[in-house]
Amino acid sequence: MKRFVLLPCLLLFFASCSKNNGGSGDQEIQNPVGLKATILSSGLAFPWEIVYGPDQQIWFTQRGGKISKLNLETKTVTLLFTVPDVTSVGEGGLLGMVLHPAFQANPYVYIVYDYMQNSVYKEKVVRYTYSGSTLTSPLILIDQIPANSNHNGSRLMISSDLKLYITTGDAGTAANAQNLNSVSGKILRLNLDGTIPSDNPYPGNPIWSFGHRNPQGLVQVNNALYESEHGPDNDDEVNLIQKGRNYGWPNVEGLCDKTAEATFCAANNIVEPLAIWTPTIAPSGMTYYGSDYIPQWKNSLLMVSLKGTKLMQLELDGSGLVKSKNEFYVNAFGRLRAICQSPEGKIYMATSNGSDDKIIEISRQ
Repeated sequence: MKRFVLLPCLLLFFASCSKNNGGSGDQEIQNPVGLKATILSSGLAFPWEIVYGPDQQIWFTQRGGKISKLNLETKTVTLLFTVPDVTSVGEGGLLGMVLHPAFQANPYVYIVYDYMQNSVYKEKVVRYTYSGSTLTSPLILIDQIPANSNHNGSRLMISSDLKLYITTGDAGTAANAQNLNSVSGKILRLNLDGTIPSDNPYPGNPIWSFGHRNPQGLVQVNNALYESEHGPDNDDEVNLIQKGRNYGWPNVEGLCDKTAEATFCAANNIVEPLAIWTPTIAPSGMTYYGSDYIPQWKNSLLMVSLKGTKLMQLELDGSGLVKSKNEFYVNAFGRLRAICQSPEGKIYMATSNGSDDKIIEISRQ
């Protein structure tokens, strides 16, 4: 497996300085040629997930427990609901969210969040029903997921065959990522009503893959499932997720390139990552870009990063492998947690700086 090395930004081709007139006033932003960044909303507190809704608004969570919508025309934010039992500790709280793909017929909002139960920090996935102005009728789909002040995973995704995928971190207990009796350090797969699919790799078990440290991004591309994951002080990863497979943590960091790792990989049929980063960038949310709207990004994974404070383009080849990497908006907005796109092909990103967080639109000039 090829180890990718980040290339320096080709400024003459990719970047030009332009004035942004966003929701928080004028700001000099280094834009790729032909693109512009507009700040749509500011003054937020740790937005964690953003979703382009069927009403052409951006639905988003904030770690403290709020679920809101951003009107893209008026730039106004409307609070829909505050989840009552959210407990935000460290990086925990209200995290991932996804809407049912057939939302008009099934107005369901799926969220994952952390809460305190008898002084023990836990996580659960809950389905709410959207009533037109708020959320009602909570239904717990899975509960008792170990939580921590970090390493909670918590990205949600609904696949084309209507299965709910949930990323979970190791919650600070690394060994649990290899334990099939624990839901920590896994990617889980459920039916949309919370039952376990009959074709999961381990009967009666929600686990789809294991050996993950802190998976923060998840996206489907055709029939392939891509995941982004935080390493320790080295070897952040992007992985191609396969049914029932082991991704190595904590015995393997990145590639199987050390003697002990190679032995473990051979004995446990480990899947190596498609791409790695050392120094780490803390990769987070991902989307697949298949639009002609921004042609230079077509057939790429677009991934935001926290520590790396940038938008990454991972261009895919005909086999679905990563063939090149490019960086955009480096240090322009600080830590970036979430990304989504409109049907037209505009890109939206949310920052995670903890003070005056923003939602930003990337569009053509």
